[in-house]
Amino acid sequence: MANVYAKFLISRLAIRGSFSSVLQRVRLWMNTTWDGSKGMSKEVSLTGVDRRKFLAGVAVAGAASAVPVARSAKAAAPAPNAVRPTAAVQAAENGIPQAGPYAYSDGKPGSDFMVDVIKSLNIEYVVTNPASSCRGIHESLINYGGNMKPTMLTCMHEESGTAMAHGYYKATGKPMMCLFHGTVGLQHATMAIYNAWCDRVPIVVVVGNHGDAASRRPGVPTAHSAIDPIGLIRDFTKWDDQPWSLQHFAESMVRAYKISMTPPMEPVALAVDGHIQEHSIPEGSELFIPKYTPTAPPQGDTGAVREAARLLANAENPVIVADRVARTEEGIPLLVELAETLNATVINQYGRMNFPNNHYLSGGGGAITRADVVLGLELTDFFGTINRFSDSYDFQLASRVRPGTKLISIGVGDLYTRSNYQDFQRLQPVDVSIGADAQATLRALIEAVKEEIPAERRATIAARGETARHAHATAHQNARRNAMLGWNSTGRISSGRMAAEIWNQIKGEDWAFSGDTLDGNITNLWTFDKHYQHNGGSGGAGVGYNLPAAVGAALGHRENGRLAVNIQNDGDSMFAPGVHWTSAYHNIPMLTIMNNNRAYHREVMHVQTVGNWRNRGLANFMIGNEITKPNIQYA
Repeated sequence: MANVYAKFLISRLAIRGSFSSVLQRVRLWMNTTWDGSKGMSKEVSLTGVDRRKFLAGVAVAGAASAVPVARSAKAAAPAPNAVRPTAAVQAAENGIPQAGPYAYSDGKPGSDFMVDVIKSLNIEYVVTNPASSCRGIHESLINYGGNMKPTMLTCMHEESGTAMAHGYYKATGKPMMCLFHGTVGLQHATMAIYNAWCDRVPIVVVVGNHGDAASRRPGVPTAHSAIDPIGLIRDFTKWDDQPWSLQHFAESMVRAYKISMTPPMEPVALAVDGHIQEHSIPEGSELFIPKYTPTAPPQGDTGAVREAARLLANAENPVIVADRVARTEEGIPLLVELAETLNATVINQYGRMNFPNNHYLSGGGGAITRADVVLGLELTDFFGTINRFSDSYDFQLASRVRPGTKLISIGVGDLYTRSNYQDFQRLQPVDVSIGADAQATLRALIEAVKEEIPAERRATIAARGETARHAHATAHQNARRNAMLGWNSTGRISSGRMAAEIWNQIKGEDWAFSGDTLDGNITNLWTFDKHYQHNGGSGGAGVGYNLPAAVGAALGHRENGRLAVNIQNDGDSMFAPGVHWTSAYHNIPMLTIMNNNRAYHREVMHVQTVGNWRNRGLANFMIGNEITKPNIQYA
C-alpha cells in the first residue's frame, strides 16, 4: 500500500458520469489480495492517475480524489534542518534490545496462555494503540499467535479503535477485542465505550496495569497505574474484573465474553496486570480454558405475550415501532411476518436495520397519531416516541397518541441498567411490559396473534393492507418529488440530489451503508432490504463516532466483497482523522462522500434557537461553530 492512500473523498458531491470512475477504483482496490499475517495488502499502484485531471473530472462544486502518497522521483531533497544522528545513536534507536541481567526465557510466558484463551473465543481482530502496559500480550499475539485470529489492527487513537469495534460488530455480529494502555489509554476510549453502551453493542476491552508498586518501573509506568483502572468506565460497562492469576484471567475472559454477548449486549472490561503477562507460567500450574457456551436470549412470558397478542389482534389501527429489534438477519423476516399478519404499519427508528423500507407496511412517524395500539420493540425512548415537545423557553410537551391508546413494550431495557448516566430516558408507563429480547420473542408473539385474530376481523385486516399499499406508493412518489427541490441550486448540492445521484451509481452493487448519517432522503430514495445494509446510529450521540465506526463496518463488509459507502460529516471526521491511516494500512476499502457544511451546524441551530428566545438576532451565530478560515480541503 505504499502507493495508495486508502480513501476516496468527495467534497460537496457533483457526480454524474465521473462518479462511476470513482467506484471502479474502489472496486479495483477491493479486489486486491489481503495478507492478514502482515496486516498489509499486496501492493496496488494507482500512480497512473493524474490527480488534477481526476479532480476536474469528478467535482463540479467541490472535489473528489484518490489521494496518492507515493514520493515523486523528481522532488528536490529538502535541506537538512538538524544534525544527522551518529551511527551509535541510529543503532540504539533501530536495534533489537539486548537481553539484560534479569532476562529469562525458560517456560511458556503467561501472555502466551492468555492468547490461547483469546483464540478459544474465535475473536477475529484485536484493535490497539500500542502501550507498554500491554506489551506482554502484544508480543504473544504477534509472535506466539502469529497475528492470525486475532489479527491486530493499529489505530491512532483509542476512541477510534473502540468505534471501529462498534461498527465492526454491527456489520458482522462478531465482537472485537480492544487492547489499550491502562489509565491514559482508557481515558481516551471512554466516550466511544459510552456510545457502545448506549447502543447495546458488545466489546471486550482489555487494558494493561501494574498493580504492585514494589515491582513496577518508576516514572511513566507508575503514573499510568491505578488501584481500580476500570472504575473510570464502570458506570457504562456491563461487567468488569481485574484478574490476579492466569487461571483467573481464563475464567474472567470467557465470562466477560459470555456476559457481553448475552442481551442486553454491552461492553465489558478486564484490567490485566503486567506481571502475569510478562512472566513465565509457574511450574506445576494446571491451567485450563473454560468452555464457552452462549446463553440463550431471554424470551417473553407466555401470559404477557398472549395479552399483547390479544390487544394487537383486536386493534383497529395497530402500529409497530422498531428500534434495535433485528440483532441478526433472522430478525427482519420475523418482523415482516408479524406486520403482515396484522397489516400493521411499521415505523423503523433505524437503531438497526429492522424492516425493509420498500415494504408496503413501512410507514412514517405520523402513523402513530392514528394508532389505538402501539407495540414498541426494543425502544430506546418510548416516552419520546409517543410525545412531542417544542424546544422552546417554556418547554411545551404534548402527547402524539390519542387518549386510551394501549401501549405494549418488549425489550431488554428493563433487565439491566445503571443509574448515573441517563441513557435510559424518561419513564413511560405502558399497559403491557415484557422484559425480554424482542427478536427472541417474536416467533411466540406471531403464533399468539394468529390464534387471537377472530374470523370476522380478517376482512378488516385485509382492507387495512390495501390502504397501506396505496399510502406507501403515494409517500414514495412524494419523496421522489421532494428530492428534486433545489436540484440545480447554484454553488451547492442539495441533500436530495446527493442521495439520488449516489443511489443511481450503487444500486447495482452489493452495497452497505457503513456510517450513521442516514437522513430522510436516503431512507426514502434508497432500497434497504438486507440486514447488513445499515448499522444504526452511535447510541450515545458522541461526535467522532461516524468515521471510525464506518471503517470498522467496512472491515466487516470486506470479508463478503461488499461496497461500503459512508456519508461523512466534516466536523465528526476531524475528531480523529488518523483512522484514514488505519484504513489505508490495513487495506480496508470504503467509499466516503464528504457532506461538508464547514460548521458544527446542529450547534449553529442551537445557538440560533437561544438567540431567538432572547431576541438578540442571528448575526453572531457562527462564532465558535464554523470550521473555516482556512477551509479544510478533504480531497
